[in-house]
Amino acid sequence: MASSSSSGLTFKLHPLVIVNISDHYTRVKSQMHPPLTATNGSDGVDNTSSSPSSSSSSPSRSPPPRVYGCVIGIQRGHKKVFPHFYILGWYSTGSDAQESDMHIHKALMDINESPVYVLLNPSINHAQKDLPVTIFESELHVIDGIPQLIFVRASYTIETVEAERISVDHVAHLKPSDGGSAATQLAAHLTGTHSAIKMLNSRIRVLHHYLLSMQKGDIPCENSLLRQVSSLLRRLPAIESGKFQDDFLMEYNDTLLITYLAMFTNCSSSMNELVDKFNTAYDRHSRRGGRTAFF
Repeated sequence: MASSSSSGLTFKLHPLVIVNISDHYTRVKSQMHPPLTATNGSDGVDNTSSSPSSSSSSPSRSPPPRVYGCVIGIQRGHKKVFPHFYILGWYSTGSDAQESDMHIHKALMDINESPVYVLLNPSINHAQKDLPVTIFESELHVIDGIPQLIFVRASYTIETVEAERISVDHVAHLKPSDGGSAATQLAAHLTGTHSAIKMLNSRIRVLHHYLLSMQKGDIPCENSLLRQVSSLLRRLPAIESGKFQDDFLMEYNDTLLITYLAMFTNCSSSMNELVDKFNTAYDRHSRRGGRTAFF
């Protein structure tokens, strides 16, 4: 299997496809074979949806005739449900592409001459930062004088539309059903900020360690990376300018003023409640007559 594709295509993978593959794997992981099914899309490089088929849970190790029959059945089912989409490829689970996977891939070539293969690795690796998803294309290579189809890795990006990002952000900031307290909402906001700062700090440490290793000569020097680091560092002097300090102090003082006003308002409200309770407990018209203290 070649390291990377030579087609130059970058696929756009929708998060719903990854969710569907994970859900499919969870439902059939007790079976003998990994799940597989077709992946739909509306563009040549856009994987927008996927739907598992009951007839596609075990033909990955089947003979080619049975694979072809399953593929035709899947295509007919998808055309009924998604008439405006066509099959871009298929998916399965595993750590790497197998030689037997090429049987399914060749069967799909009767529907799409250049199908893609999405592979999800269900194994948990806590040290891995990237998504355990790999997209393969097929290329014809001459090996030992014989032309053969092999899987090659293709590059991809996670793509969502603006409406979906707004919806996810809205759901992430939903309040609890009981209304929630201000402290709870503040804690949730600070937790998100802390996670972002922690991630930024870890990335900076990795970059710093990489630059130190490059300076010591442990790893080769990469000019493109050094240019990116230099571009990043040029943004820092703008933070030390006089205008930034003035704007920062103004915003800082405004924040303190708002905090003090909120505290005074809270104290006034508490005092108001105390006065109401005192007047209720010690009414000015006492049973014994005479004067009583009141506010």
